[in-house]
Amino acid sequence: MSINPAEDKNSAPAHSLVSSEETLKQMETLSTLALNRDGGFQELRGGSLGVRIAETEAERDAAQALRYKVFFEELGAHPDERTFRTKRDVDEFDEVADHLLVIDHSIGSGAEGVVGTYRLLRSDAAEKIGRFYTSSEYDISTLTEFPGRLLEVGRSCVAREHRGRSAMQLLWRGIASYIFLHRIDVLFGCGSLPGTNPDAVADQLTYMHHNHLAPPALRIRALPDRYVEMLRVDPHTLDHRACLNKLPPLIKGYLRLGGYVGDGAVVDEQFNTTDVAVLVKSELLVDKYYRHYERRLRDALDS
Repeated sequence: MSINPAEDKNSAPAHSLVSSEETLKQMETLSTLALNRDGGFQELRGGSLGVRIAETEAERDAAQALRYKVFFEELGAHPDERTFRTKRDVDEFDEVADHLLVIDHSIGSGAEGVVGTYRLLRSDAAEKIGRFYTSSEYDISTLTEFPGRLLEVGRSCVAREHRGRSAMQLLWRGIASYIFLHRIDVLFGCGSLPGTNPDAVADQLTYMHHNHLAPPALRIRALPDRYVEMLRVDPHTLDHRACLNKLPPLIKGYLRLGGYVGDGAVVDEQFNTTDVAVLVKSELLVDKYYRHYERRLRDALDS
């Protein structure tokens, strides 16, 4: 389950990436990544916002608290007794995963500043538990048999007051940096559409199945007892732009990068969502972001 709150298109971003000096600093960080994979994940900055991996238990706890606030208090997920009592969204995968954080340094540079998070689970970490989270919804054998390094992403959320372009850009940059550092070949996870009525999102499901279905070598399929047909209307009657615009930002972003969806959707009653499996070959993500920041560097030098 991964919920991607929509960007607020009617308000200005909470923070902006504006100055040439800031752009140079961003490019310098990305260049360092290319030269030193052994240096670990370095924080990337954009104005007062930064993105990095959680370093302390307090920061991981802050990410779980933010997940609870967004998923359960805002978006209608149904907590069990422990989740309701602790006001934390926690599961067994949190212990072995890395937690990508968006930090608002104007609030604080530690746990108090956490305003966004995305859980990252590599193959070697998943082996400690014996499975990926996605395997509770999909048969992922085509991926686990794939000769490459896998990264499962999920549990993405951003605090309401920070849902704008800047936080989303930082999450994208963070993911691109992480998969570069760890030499990831395929990124995948469950992306979520709001609600548990597939017919309410029939156009979006049909659009994704008809236009972005994964090739057989990467096509994971919803488990038989959870399989929901995605091809729900005549795909030739759809307004593709309207369908794409209705998708949550991260799903839309992955598809625009050339990503795919698996076969079948899954209704997640606990989290009040309809899930789809999303897959991206990692070079599509990394290449796009290196090209993007190379252009920003040229623009900065020319200004």
